[in-house]
Amino acid sequence: MTRVIDLLRKDKGEHHVSFEVLPPLKGNGTEALFATLDKLIGFDPLYINITTHHSEYIFRELGGGQYERLRVRRRPGTVAIASAISSRYHVPVIPHIICSGVTAEDIEYELIDLQFLGIDNVLLLRGDKARDDRSFIPVPGGHSHTSELIKQVNRFNEGFFLDGTAIRHPGPKFHFGVAAYPEKHEEAPNLDLDMRYLKLKQDLGAEYAVTQLFYDNKKYFAFVEKARAMGITIPIIPGIKPFTKISQLTMVPKTFHCDFPVELASEALKCKTDDDARQLGIEWTTEQCRELFKEGVRDIHFYTMSAADVMHEVCKRLL
Repeated sequence: MTRVIDLLRKDKGEHHVSFEVLPPLKGNGTEALFATLDKLIGFDPLYINITTHHSEYIFRELGGGQYERLRVRRRPGTVAIASAISSRYHVPVIPHIICSGVTAEDIEYELIDLQFLGIDNVLLLRGDKARDDRSFIPVPGGHSHTSELIKQVNRFNEGFFLDGTAIRHPGPKFHFGVAAYPEKHEEAPNLDLDMRYLKLKQDLGAEYAVTQLFYDNKKYFAFVEKARAMGITIPIIPGIKPFTKISQLTMVPKTFHCDFPVELASEALKCKTDDDARQLGIEWTTEQCRELFKEGVRDIHFYTMSAADVMHEVCKRLL
């Protein structure tokens, strides 16, 4: 398989995009997912990211005022979706592997399955905390931090299972990227410490980083400048999600912990309908990406969830 870092390094001077998609909810088919990719595949993405979600907790009543907390998974495995996308579109795929909701043994099985399928590019993430938890709590036998997950993958790459047993027939090594946060991770006490963790991930073998979504390019440029000063040399790919609904004016800052620039927020407040918001999102995202390209960025990663039509229009204007 082609390493993502090699794709990012070649074709200097050209502009490229990549897309991130979400597996369908359990019980739904792949029709909507493939319909989204059918609209976007013509823009020749460098790769397709497939996100994943931790298990969710539900409460089952036992009677007598007692409840049992159960862990359930609402979406099919990222491994299966990655394989389906790779087979259908013949484009590099990058499944997410997360700490949240899984044990280290679960992760080992994911690595084995991916290796069997010939998929050796992954994005390593801690993942979100469970909805009802105040802070991130790993499941018993799971990892607390991305750095621990990276060390497991590195050990697997060296040819050893979790229990120390040598892998009799080691396959191709995994190559991985990680996340970066231009406005800092929500749990980090400050940006400096957050960026030290990014430097640690690089030192452990991360080949590139993809940022959390942002709407203010100044914050991305400042982040990259600060990262370079700290010795972070890996590519830092800007992650962009277009504004598409009026409700996102309050939902996005709360969910993704990023600010809307004053200009965008002011225009969003003028929107009367979601169609108005969609048009604003197309215009803002297009100009945001043009500025990134103008300043030397060659690769932009798009979060496409619920925004395939908007993404199609933006890419049509850019590429």
